[in-house]
Amino acid sequence: MTPPTAPTASAAATPPGGGKPGTSLRDLIEQGAFATAQDWARERQVWEVVDEIDRMRPVDAVAAFRLLDADRAFDVFEDLEPAGQRAILEVMRGAEFSAFVDSLDPDDRARMLGELPAKVARRVLAGLSPQERALTATMLGYPENSAGRFMTPEVVVLREHLSVAAALAHVRERGADAETIYTLPIVDTQRHLTGVVELRDLVLADAASTVADLVGDAPRFVRATESAERAARLMADENILDLPVIDAEGRLVGLLTFDDADEVIEDADSEDASRQGGAKHWDGHYMAVSVLQLARTRAVWLVLLLIVSLLTVTVAHHFEDALEEVAALALFIPLLVGTGGKVGTQASSACVRALAIGEVRPSDLARVAVREAASGLLLGTGLGVLAVVAGLLFTGLDVATAVGLSLLLICLLGALVGGISPLVARKVGIDPALVSAPVVTTVVDVLGLVIYFLVASAVLGL
Repeated sequence: MTPPTAPTASAAATPPGGGKPGTSLRDLIEQGAFATAQDWARERQVWEVVDEIDRMRPVDAVAAFRLLDADRAFDVFEDLEPAGQRAILEVMRGAEFSAFVDSLDPDDRARMLGELPAKVARRVLAGLSPQERALTATMLGYPENSAGRFMTPEVVVLREHLSVAAALAHVRERGADAETIYTLPIVDTQRHLTGVVELRDLVLADAASTVADLVGDAPRFVRATESAERAARLMADENILDLPVIDAEGRLVGLLTFDDADEVIEDADSEDASRQGGAKHWDGHYMAVSVLQLARTRAVWLVLLLIVSLLTVTVAHHFEDALEEVAALALFIPLLVGTGGKVGTQASSACVRALAIGEVRPSDLARVAVREAASGLLLGTGLGVLAVVAGLLFTGLDVATAVGLSLLLICLLGALVGGISPLVARKVGIDPALVSAPVVTTVVDVLGLVIYFLVASAVLGL
């Protein structure tokens, strides 16, 4: 990549206050203090520059990026959000564009292409050298969000018959072109994975021994078509630095590195958090996304939940006579549906998390149901007693008893629905996060009202 074009002298003039301590890169760019902004970016860590650029409007992000030194520009670009990458690529032209995209790591390039519009993606592929284009096309052939999309194919591979001395010489020869050399996969003549050796063990081993002598237990691996999130969770659970990725025939195709695994987990957790809150997940920095886009990501679920919540009105309308006869029943509706919804949300969040990290499997449905039902009964009993005591402050014993019994049953319902819904969703191929807090709350609200009015009718003889 050619060095960024330096701003003109007039553009680089720093306005008053442009260099004040604590001034952000965004402020400097908006003020036109490009020289000061260039100094700011040069003195900061890469992650600080990335965070600042991600917060900017596309036009300002491009201006800030062009102030970076060539080497730092590559590091910053790879960590930018897709919106920022797209804006920067759209203004590059000619040799600068080709050199830049060709120098990106294959895994970063493949993921970036999956986020770019088709027109920009085609331009990126056309700007690659034949070797890099073939490598990228291979990675794009794997399913989206699979380990094959996140792995690095640039790996130092060792043959099992090599001596330690020969293996170290091979690492020195090929290591500069690899993304990582800390984990060294061992393969046979057909490139089938037979083991893994850590660089530390190789360096400390007897030079006359063979690589095969250093291989211990069967290596952990993941297939290229398997979920990248599952592979990343495996690495986190077992403290694996780099995880070998193989194809359907068992041949090594790459490594999933710890930094990419960390990114996969972060993205998955962010998506789950959005869906648990009843919003569509978006790619990009919160401070850079438009207010319209924020509203759009939340509107669909809110409209759907509003429609479903109309069932609550229908239930209340059906028991209108009971409400008219005992008006005090209406006082406790918010307490009951609010408590039931919170119990359901707690159970749902716990089970979604347990599913994500592998603590619970869909086959555990019956055991989870029993555990959550017991938890709901315990919570309902305690809260029900408190509700009876509190109810006596506002109404008679009969209504307070109806409230307490209803709360017991509603807590049982909330814990049961919240606990088993994510597992049922996983069984039928739906993202468990989609059926978490908002959906569970709505279902418990509707059924909770039905329980309340049925219990009140039985206790009060309505």
